[in-house]
Amino acid sequence: MPLTRLTQKGVKFEWSEECEQSFQELKRRLVSAPILTIPDGSGGLIIYSDAYKKGLGCVLMQHGRVVAYASRQLKPYEQNYPTHDMELAAVVFALKIWRHYLYGVQCEIFTDHKSLKYIFTQKELNMRQRRWLELIKDYDLTIKYHPGKANVVADALSRKSTGNLAAMLTTQRRILEDLRKLRIEVRLHEPGAQLANLRVQPTLVERIKVAQAGDPHLQKMKLMVESGAPSEFCIHEDGSLRFGNRLCVPNDPDLKEEDFKEIAGYVARCLVCQQVKIEHQRPGGLLQPLPIPEWKWEHISMDFVTGFPRTPSGNDSIWVIVDRLTKSAHFLAIKVGLSLERLAKLYVNEIVRLHGVPHSLSSSDRWASERTIQILEDMLRACAIDFRGSWEEHLPLVEFAYNNSYQASIQMAPYEALYGRKCRSPICWDDIGERKILGPEIVQHTVDKIQLIRERLRSAQSRQKSYADTRRRKLEYQVGDHVFLRVSPTKGVMRFGIKGKLSPRFIGPFEVLERVGEVAYRLALPPMLAGLREDLTYEEQPVRIVDKKEQELRRRTIQYVKVQWSNHSEREATWELEEEMREKYPYLFEESGTSSLED
Repeated sequence: MPLTRLTQKGVKFEWSEECEQSFQELKRRLVSAPILTIPDGSGGLIIYSDAYKKGLGCVLMQHGRVVAYASRQLKPYEQNYPTHDMELAAVVFALKIWRHYLYGVQCEIFTDHKSLKYIFTQKELNMRQRRWLELIKDYDLTIKYHPGKANVVADALSRKSTGNLAAMLTTQRRILEDLRKLRIEVRLHEPGAQLANLRVQPTLVERIKVAQAGDPHLQKMKLMVESGAPSEFCIHEDGSLRFGNRLCVPNDPDLKEEDFKEIAGYVARCLVCQQVKIEHQRPGGLLQPLPIPEWKWEHISMDFVTGFPRTPSGNDSIWVIVDRLTKSAHFLAIKVGLSLERLAKLYVNEIVRLHGVPHSLSSSDRWASERTIQILEDMLRACAIDFRGSWEEHLPLVEFAYNNSYQASIQMAPYEALYGRKCRSPICWDDIGERKILGPEIVQHTVDKIQLIRERLRSAQSRQKSYADTRRRKLEYQVGDHVFLRVSPTKGVMRFGIKGKLSPRFIGPFEVLERVGEVAYRLALPPMLAGLREDLTYEEQPVRIVDKKEQELRRRTIQYVKVQWSNHSEREATWELEEEMREKYPYLFEESGTSSLED
């Protein structure tokens, strides 16, 4: 610098033309330093946005001058977003933070993600994109493409330095690019430290080759192969000794343990292995018993038993409804395919009429329902052998026998738990029973009986939990963890593109967003699973009607239609009542394909 030389010792002070130019340039830069400007309301606002795996960055400009900078780190769940959503999040972030500048003003947004230009005409959008699009439509803006190399400022704001890598950025840029392609991140744990060298550890095969060189037995085999002696061993092109296609591992316990850990780690990180590998460990999650009810018939569980022989009245199934407190049950004969309205009417006539409306109705108490169903089937089987005739004729007797049988969990019969006294059976009419209880004693006696039942249920639940937990393992997840979802390959469950037994056992991984219970979590599911409810169930929708038929009875004719359901092939179509399908899905019968079937 000319002005700097004039200040040096031993240099003659001589103001030259070059010094004058430097002095004027210095004054100009001091009075015209680049600073933020204030929007003047004349329009022409421009936003440059960018997103990276660490954060979002954007710049607001007007007439070539910067108005504001903005950036923020990504939240843990946002790091799981696809690139399209992450770039769109940067745009939404800019619109929200500068709403007071942009609302009602025409502006342009430049992004280095080209497909974002077509967000307004994109046909298929997930729920997140639809929500953001509603916000974007409030502004008068256009989204344009800007190459990433030119989007320097916003790109820098969206990235976070992981250490002092100045030397690598300037002299070893090619190495840094290779590390980025391999998704290797270099971190320096001490502030002010510099990266002096990188050490690359040998691979699994290289470690085994080094160990082979120190094993006398393998070296002897290697010399035999090199001498041309006939042997099943061979020397691979990488210089390792192999037995056929298998690599010879020296008998070194430390090496084997290290290799097995690396192989297990590779399998654990392999997405395909995690999706198809069968589980050989104890089920995760301890048993979580349901809360014990406070009163009779306030909390009930139910299930359906199908596959019985059809009775003269047309019934082929049993609807099992059990009170979770007293264990008393009702068995209602029904037929498969009964409409929801008729089931509701039957429930009101047989259950609400006797016990009122319950607080909750659950199918989660699988153990209690399955145990009741097992007893029910055994009783019906015995009646069919001894008495013959239709099983529906014996159902009231089976219900009576069940409700008067001793239950180990409450240490009394369900009838006694429900009514507070033992039931007189038809063979013991002269058994008067307990003394008469009148007045307030009835209420107190009933309350005492309920307290006794609840204590016995609590003890039974504790025994069941301690017994079940010995065969299970405690498993908890934290927010931000990634988990897999188990998929059942049976009929009626999503197949995720592959049918039957070849469908994956697990899908994912998905990020844990929130813990909502002891063993329940809310996950960040992709758009393809948008139809799933919170309990991971979903409702299948009919796609089209494949065929139609009539069933002639003595007095009437029943119309059936063959329906193909979503996520199922035409071979898995089911026959349904045309009357019910017309009522639930009338749009199926408005298509031209159905009218041709009717003709």
